[in-house]
Parts: sequence; structure tokens; C-alpha cells
Amino acid sequence: MSADLILHSGLITTLDRGNPAASAVAIREGRFLAVGDEAEVMAHAGPQTKIVDLKGRRVLPGLIDNHLHIIRGGLNFNMELRWDGVRSLADAMSMLKRQVAVTPPPQWVRVVGGFTERQFAEKRLPTIEELNAVAPDTPVFILHLYDRALLNGAALRAVGYTKDTPQPPGGEITRDANGNPTGLLLARPNAGILYATLAKGPKLPFDYQVNSTRHFMRELNRLGVTGAIDAGGGFQNYPDDYAVIQKLADENQLTIRLAYNLFTQKPKQEKEDFLNWTKTSKYKQGDDYFRHNGAGEMLVFSAADFEDFREPRPDMPPEMEGDLEGVVRILAENRWPWRLHATYDETISRALDVFEKVDQDIPLKGLNWFFDHAETISERSIDRIAALGGGVAVQHRMAYQGEYFVERYGAAAAEATPPVARMLEKGIKTSAGTDATRVASYNPWVSLSWLVTGKTVGGLRITPQRNCLDRETALRMWTENVTWFSNEEGRKGRIAAGQLADLIVPDRDFFACPEDEISFIGADLTVVGGKVVYGARDFASLDESAPPPAMPDWSPVRTFKGYAAWGEPDDAGRNSLRRAAMANCGCATACGVHGHDHAGAWSSKLPISDLKSFWGALGCACWAV
Repeated sequence: MSADLILHSGLITTLDRGNPAASAVAIREGRFLAVGDEAEVMAHAGPQTKIVDLKGRRVLPGLIDNHLHIIRGGLNFNMELRWDGVRSLADAMSMLKRQVAVTPPPQWVRVVGGFTERQFAEKRLPTIEELNAVAPDTPVFILHLYDRALLNGAALRAVGYTKDTPQPPGGEITRDANGNPTGLLLARPNAGILYATLAKGPKLPFDYQVNSTRHFMRELNRLGVTGAIDAGGGFQNYPDDYAVIQKLADENQLTIRLAYNLFTQKPKQEKEDFLNWTKTSKYKQGDDYFRHNGAGEMLVFSAADFEDFREPRPDMPPEMEGDLEGVVRILAENRWPWRLHATYDETISRALDVFEKVDQDIPLKGLNWFFDHAETISERSIDRIAALGGGVAVQHRMAYQGEYFVERYGAAAAEATPPVARMLEKGIKTSAGTDATRVASYNPWVSLSWLVTGKTVGGLRITPQRNCLDRETALRMWTENVTWFSNEEGRKGRIAAGQLADLIVPDRDFFACPEDEISFIGADLTVVGGKVVYGARDFASLDESAPPPAMPDWSPVRTFKGYAAWGEPDDAGRNSLRRAAMANCGCATACGVHGHDHAGAWSSKLPISDLKSFWGALGCACWAV
């Protein structure tokens, strides 16, 4: 059989245990036709086959995000100024000022998640006074994680918050001595006030939302994402807010494979939602690009334990078990899998009481249900999940909130939060994702870096080496492991004959680059279903999927692009602290023993007088150099 596309002369990591490495791959009709050596694969070349020379580059399976709010994120992507990957508040404020200058009234400038103050060199957020100085008349809304939002004076006027505005349940509108809102909104502990305020902002027209969603997918493709599971989301209404993604699916314009979960809409009406949806929607309906994946991540509002590690852990109300049981019985009877947002083990253990009760009447075996997040899950709960055949989908929220967790619970408690390595050791289904866009960034390499290094984006190591993952295991967490969570095992996630042809060529070798460069990786080539959806540098001529310019013409996407693309589009890792330290001390090669952690050594209190000696700077002049 002749292939449509052949890539050869590469270092292909297949994740197929029977054929772990290859140098060439052939693709036909959207699937891998052959994976092996040059002679084996080139035998499938025909007169119409497009042949690409990889020139020794590393190839990986396409990355799949187990928890991404891509539908909601796509509707808003073109309106949002992203601080994802920005490493100084000075740069962030410069971006904000430039965006204010081109944003017409009554539009807002909004920074909606994907960053933390700890990633900035200044280790702080802007003040309200600083926001008012750069934007006296344009509304500015900045969402920081799940914990707070900053509004300048113009934004307060736009949303109508005054001295007479009552305090919302579970949140706080902070006020000055005269009772007037200051512009700081706090989740205490519920993020409802933050999201409800954001929802008051202008929305894009439908055609602009289509364009915006295409640009969000393009940005994900640039970072090597080829698939995702959409976890629903607050203020995301079904089916109205799904019209854009449905249009793109109908017109074959999706460049991300998407499985979507249905998120309950209103408190106290959860059973009605799922009774209606199980009658009108069919589990797995759709195709390999857009398909239904069950219920969640919100099943009932009484079980939502929003994580805000600046606040004490919330206790779920006594009605949680009754509310949850009613919904889970509906789902189990209709054989719908579900996912449940749960940060704390106290919530997980109570939910498991419900699941075990339902399992006695309606066996859950074969339903691919799972918990999301599970930062403080206990050993006992892991065993209970395993016994019921469930899974855990983890996200790298601790990379953004690890410092706050340590401040509240201590460094020892953070060492296995969540206990990813232990869950894998126990054999329960475990995979990785981001929970983007309103908390962590959508960049998958930040998650992979966190899994491998145990470090936050602020540089704090919270996970000791014994609880970190090796690079291959981390990669499996982002590829083949995710497929169980969308009930697509054996269909994608590996580079193997017969599987869906999704792959990436990263801009540096994931298995060979220094650890501190993992978070800077992007893709030079992304292929979904055998089609090139993103190409850059050596592969730019192959790229035929670029969307039209971002709409509206004042969109931040036009100026600032995506994750750090505005600042360091080429070889971003060369500016990392450790790379600079290596250059300064003359080291030429990476050392597997000492790790070249010179920056950390130089700032330590160790009695090292000669940085060039054998033990100076923890091995700067070791035998490996």
C-alpha cells in the first residue's frame, strides 16, 4: 500500500513496547501504516507520497491533555492578554500598557489565569494603583489562580460594584475604610465571585469566536498538543456554548482531537441536567475528532472543593452524599463515565462512600470514571479507587500554587502532592494534563517539567527526586495513559501501525536536553491524522493550516502571540539561569552525576572556596566535563 506521508531519518520514540524505537514512519488515510527502519517504511513510497527528511530529529507521539477547558478557552482566547511564561512583572505591565493603548471602548483588557506571581522576578502582583496608572479609562480584569481578581477603577465602574453591593456567598469584595470596593476580589474559598465578575465582560460575536477557537487550537499545536479532554466549566452552557466547536467539527477544521464532558449547569438542578442529557445525548457520539465523553467535572455543586491554598480547606456540606448519589445512579444506569473535581482527600473519601454504595446495586466495573486533581489523596483512597476500577487525572496546579501549599501545610506535606509516582506504582489508571486556561497554563511542557523536576514555575523544588518521574514515564502520562480516560485505548497515544497518526517533532530533544529546558520546548512539526497542522523552521513549508489573522484587529494574539512566543521565540532555554551558569564556568557537557546545578550551589551556604575545584559548585569540574 502506498503511503500519503513518510517521515524518515529520525529518532522516533514510539512508546510501543514491542517496537520502542524507529527511524521512519509511513502514514495512510490518517493512520500509521508502517513504523520501523528506512527500508521497511520506504517500501511504501508511491508516486504521490510526500516524503519528509527528519535529519536525525526526535519524534514523539502527539501530546494529549487530560483536562483542558478548550471549548470555553477558545471562545475567549482572542480577547485575553496571556501572561503565561512571562518572567517579570515589568514585562507583564509593559504588555498590559501596550494592549490598553489599542483596546477600544467598551472592551476590556483581561488577563485570565495561566500565570502566578511567583513566576515573576519581583514575586508579586501589580497593585491596583499601578493598574489605574496604565489604564485610567479602560477596564482591566486580572484573574490570579483560583484565589483573587484585580480590577482597576474603570472595571469596577463597568461591573457596577459600589458601596451598596452586597458581599457574595463564598467570596469577598474588599473595601476601603469608607466601604467602597478597592478592586480586589477574593475567593473565600469559592471562586464564584471571580468568574461571575468575568462573565460581565463583553463577548466576541460568533464569527470571531470561531476565529478565536482556531487560534487557540493553533497555539496548542505549536506546543505539540494533538488531543484533549474538555472538562466543561463554569458559565459554559450546553449546547449553546458548544455551537462554535460543533461548527468547526462539521467543517473538518479541528486540529485538536477533542472528547468533551458535560458539566452540570445550576445548583439544585443537577439531577434534571443529567436526566435530560442522558436522554438527548449518547455516550461516545461523534467521531475521532469530536466525541462525547460522559459527565463532569462538576457533578453536583455541593461536592466542589475549589482549591485555594491561601485559604483553609473547605468542608463539603452534609447534603453532599445525597446529592452526589442521585446523579451517580443516573450515570451508572446509563453507563456514562464521569469525572469529579476533587482537591482534598476529605472530599475524595466521602465521594468514594457514595461510589461504593452505588456499586453494590449497579456495578461500576467497565465504566472509565475518575477523579480530577486529587492533590492530597491518601493511600487508602488510592486503594479504594483501584478496587472500584477508577482512575485519577492529575494536573500541574501545584507548579503554580506549590509555594502557597508549603506556606499552609509545610514542605513535608508537599513532597507527594499529588502522589503521582505512588499511584503509578500501585497500578491505578493515572494521566496528566493542565486544567488550563484559568488556573495553570495550557503549555504541556510546563507540566512535563514539573513531573520530571518537581519544581514550581517559581523555581521551588517541592517534590523530592524519589517522587519525580523519569522522562519516558512522564511522556506516557501525556500520551498513551490519557487514552483510558477517553475510552480510546489502542487507538492513539503511541506511534504504532493502525493507530491514529498523531505525532510531533519537538524543537529540541526531550530526552537529551537539560532538565531546566523542558519547559521551553515547543514543536517544529505537529501532525494530526496524517495532516500537518503546524510547521516551523525546517518544516515551515509543510504548514498549510494557519488560520486567518486573529479577530478583532486589536486582539492581543496579533501582537503577543502565545506562550512566551512574543519574547523568546527561538531557543528560549539559552537564557535560563542554569545555562548561563554553565557558560560562565566553562562546562561543556551535561553531567548525569551532579546535574550542573551551579546556580543553586553558588547561592548555597556550603563552605566552597574554589568554584573550579572538584567539589566546588557541586562538581563543576568533575570527570564528565
